[in-house]
Amino acid sequence: MKNKRVLVTGGGSGIGRAIAVEAASQGAETVIVADISSELLAETEALIAAAGAKSVALRIDMSDGEQVRQMIDAAVAAAGGLDTLVNNVGVIDTGFVPGEQANIVDLPEDVWDAVMNINVKSMWLATKYAAPHLRTSDRGPSIVNAASVSGMMGYKTPAYSVSKAAVIQLTRTTAISLANEVRCNSFSPGSFRTTMAQKHIDAAADPVEQERHMSGAHLIPRLGDPVEVARVACFLASDAASFMTGTNVPVDGGTMAWRGLRT
Repeated sequence: MKNKRVLVTGGGSGIGRAIAVEAASQGAETVIVADISSELLAETEALIAAAGAKSVALRIDMSDGEQVRQMIDAAVAAAGGLDTLVNNVGVIDTGFVPGEQANIVDLPEDVWDAVMNINVKSMWLATKYAAPHLRTSDRGPSIVNAASVSGMMGYKTPAYSVSKAAVIQLTRTTAISLANEVRCNSFSPGSFRTTMAQKHIDAAADPVEQERHMSGAHLIPRLGDPVEVARVACFLASDAASFMTGTNVPVDGGTMAWRGLRT
C-alpha cells in the first residue's frame, strides 16, 4: 500500500477501522476514513496517524447521496487524488428491528429500503463519483468492496443477504465497466469479532452459546480478528494483486468449504 491515497467508508470501527490502520501500517500516504460517528472517527484517525499515514476523517451519512458525492470531493481535495476506494460501510436488518422480525414476511419495508440504500446504493454512488479520479491515478488504482458469506448462501436476514449478493455482482459489473484502468474486487467475511458482533453476542440470553453459534460454520473454530480480513482487503488493493479484478474472495474460516456446523 506504499504511497497510496486510500478512502475507507464505514471506517469508524470494526473491519473498516482495521483496514484503515492496516493500510497506514503498510505505507499508505494518506488514509481518509468516513463514518457517521464523529467519536469513532476521532479514534480511528488517531490510530492511522500513529501507524504513520496522514489521517483525514469525514463525518458522512452514507444514506444521503449528495453527502456521498461530497465525501469523494473532500477526500480527493485532502489527499491530492485518490488511488484506492474501500466500500466497507454496511448495516444489517437486526440493527433496525428485533431478530424475530428479520425475516422475509415480517421485515418492514422501510428497513429493507434502508439496508439496500446503505449497503448497495451508497457503494454504487461512491464508485460512480470516485471513478473519474481513480482513472487518473498512476498508483495502481483499485476498488475493494465489502461483501459477505451471506451474499453467497442463504441466511435468515433477507435485506442484508440480498444486499451482499448485490455487492458481489456490483463488483463484477464495476470491474467490467472500469477495465482496464481500475481494478475492482470484493471480500466476503465470515463472523468476526467486531463491535457490532460483540453487541449481538452480549445481548443474547446465552452469550457463550451465541458466540459458539456465530462461529459454528467456521472450520477454524473461532471468530475472526478484524486484522485478518484487513490484510486481505489491503492485498486486493495492492499492486501484488495487479492481475485480479472482478473477483470475490471469502475470508470465512472455511465456512464456504462445507455444509455443516461444528458440534
